[in-house]
Amino acid sequence: MAYEDGTYHLYCTGPGILSMTSCDLHSWDIAKHGVLQDHIPAWAHDSVPGLRGDLWAPDIVRYHGRWYMAYSCSTFGKNTSAIGLLSADRLSDNSGWRDEGCIIASREGRDNWNAIDPNFVIDDNGQPWLAYGSFWDGIQLLRLDTTLHAAAGARPFTIARRYAKGSKTLPANPTSDFAGPNAIEAPFIFKHQGWYYLFVSHDYCCRGMKSNYRVVVGRSRSIAGPYLDREGKSMLDGGGTLVIEGDKKRYEAAGHCAVYHLPLPKKQKRGDLFICHGYSIKSEGTPKLVIRKVRWNHGWPELK
Repeated sequence: MAYEDGTYHLYCTGPGILSMTSCDLHSWDIAKHGVLQDHIPAWAHDSVPGLRGDLWAPDIVRYHGRWYMAYSCSTFGKNTSAIGLLSADRLSDNSGWRDEGCIIASREGRDNWNAIDPNFVIDDNGQPWLAYGSFWDGIQLLRLDTTLHAAAGARPFTIARRYAKGSKTLPANPTSDFAGPNAIEAPFIFKHQGWYYLFVSHDYCCRGMKSNYRVVVGRSRSIAGPYLDREGKSMLDGGGTLVIEGDKKRYEAAGHCAVYHLPLPKKQKRGDLFICHGYSIKSEGTPKLVIRKVRWNHGWPELK
């Protein structure tokens, strides 16, 4: 999500990256065409054989006076993937996005991580980073340069896993024969009062009423970690304090979140907003947009 001139802009998985706008966070107008419409760059098809029109999990940031969007190119359950970059002067014109190439790519048999689910974060020194990852060895963090591409000599490193490295007798992955059981993805890092909070999704999405997605969080004084949950357990060893899960009334499961400090509708103040998707029980597992306000309890986020 991004905010510009009184309008909230939401971007999500879909053909060419779906987009929609709202003035009140309740009523949304869906754009007729995706951000990339029918113009997925040739490099994306070269990097990811079998890539179709759906592009996944975009993230957006305002950096040095320009909007930048990262997005995922992949096929389900495999880690031959790539994260692309777009830029635009303004958000009001969906046709104004410019291809900025690939930020980073992963390849099956070469990399033990998956280049999807990007999240931009700018640290307290103005240094840009990219958090990303799904399954394999978990959530990765990569230092970027001022063009928001991988910095010279930078290598990604793991900052969170679903299970501690070397754990035995892990549950089988019900969705893929390739990805293994390290069911963690969709990182989002949010700064608040001197802490970096790492939100991630545990377990499985995209299965309708069989989904068991949930969001957990840990925090660190350093963007590079270590991220510890409220009980002091490292997220490298499977730690994470629960933020949201399915309530079994409205949603069977919920996950893949983002957190923002934004102006609130019809109010002259800003607030912290949490967004994710939930699998609606009423709609038999159809994913729906969930928006909740965040309150902070002794330095930890809770949803109103």
